[in-house]
Amino acid sequence: MEEISVQEIPSKLTAWWLAARPKTLPAAVTPILIGSALALHANAFRAGPAFAALLCALLIQIATNYSNDLLDYKAGTDTEKRTGPARAVASKWLSEREMFWGTVVVIGLTVPLGLYLIANAGIVVLAIGLLSIAAGLAYTGGPYPLAYNGLGDLFVFIFFGGVATVGTYFVQAIQVTPEAFLAAVPAGGLITNILVINNYRDIDTDSETNKQTMAVKLGKSGTRIEYLFLIFVSYLIPLLFLLAFGYSGWVLLPFASLPLAIKPVRQLYSGMQGIELNQVLAETARLSLIFALLFSIGIVI
Repeated sequence: MEEISVQEIPSKLTAWWLAARPKTLPAAVTPILIGSALALHANAFRAGPAFAALLCALLIQIATNYSNDLLDYKAGTDTEKRTGPARAVASKWLSEREMFWGTVVVIGLTVPLGLYLIANAGIVVLAIGLLSIAAGLAYTGGPYPLAYNGLGDLFVFIFFGGVATVGTYFVQAIQVTPEAFLAAVPAGGLITNILVINNYRDIDTDSETNKQTMAVKLGKSGTRIEYLFLIFVSYLIPLLFLLAFGYSGWVLLPFASLPLAIKPVRQLYSGMQGIELNQVLAETARLSLIFALLFSIGIVI
C-alpha cells in the first residue's frame, strides 16, 4: 500500500494498517527466521512454537508502533514539519482514545499465544514476554522514554536482536547456545538500522522538539558511521559461523545481499535528506529480511 499524505483521509481500516507501519514489519520476521533456522539445524525445530513466536513478535511490534504514534503526538514531537510518513493520531485519522484502546487490544492478543508458549517452554517465557511488552511501551512512554533519551537504538538491538532471536530458539530447543546469541547480532544490527535511518531523517525536527535520539546525539556524520558499522558487523557474523563453529560454506549466503546493502549506504553518504530518506528506510527493512532469509538457508544447509 502506498503512503498517503496528511491531507488525505483514509478509511478506518487503512488508518489502522498505516499506523502499524507495515514497511517496518519485516523487522519482526527477521529474528524469528534466524532463530528457527538454528533450531532446525539442531534438529529441534517445532512449527507450533515458531509460529506463535512470529505472531507474538508481530503483535508486540504493532503495539509498540501504535503506542509510539499516540505518545509522540502527546509529547508534541509529531509536528507539521515532520518529513516521515503521516501519523494516524497527529493526522486526526484516529483519536487518542481509539489509539489507546487499539494498543490495549493488540497487546491482549498476545496473551493466548504467550500462554501456549509458556505451556511448551516454561515460565521463563512469561518473563520474556512481559519484559518485551514493557520495553515496547517504555520506548516513548513512562518517566524516562527510551527513544527520547538516546536509548532507542540499544532497545531495538537488544529486543529485536537478542531477545527475539534467542527467545525463538529457546521456545523450540528449550536451551540456549553461543550460536543463538551470535546470530542475534545481524538480526539486531540490521533492524536497528531501520531506526537509524528513521532518526537520521528526523534529526532536525527531533532537535527542535528536544527528542534526544541517538542520531541527535551523534549528529549526521556520527549516525552515518553507526549505520555503516552495524552493516559491517552483521556481515562479519556469517564468517564467524564458518570459522568458529564449523558451519558449511553455505552460511556465507548473506554475502549475496551485499549489493542491497551498498545501495542505501551510498544513498546515505550522497547527502540525501528529508522525505527522500523514506525510500532508504524501506530498502533497509528489505535488506534485513533478505539477509535473514539467506542466513537462515545457509544455517540449515
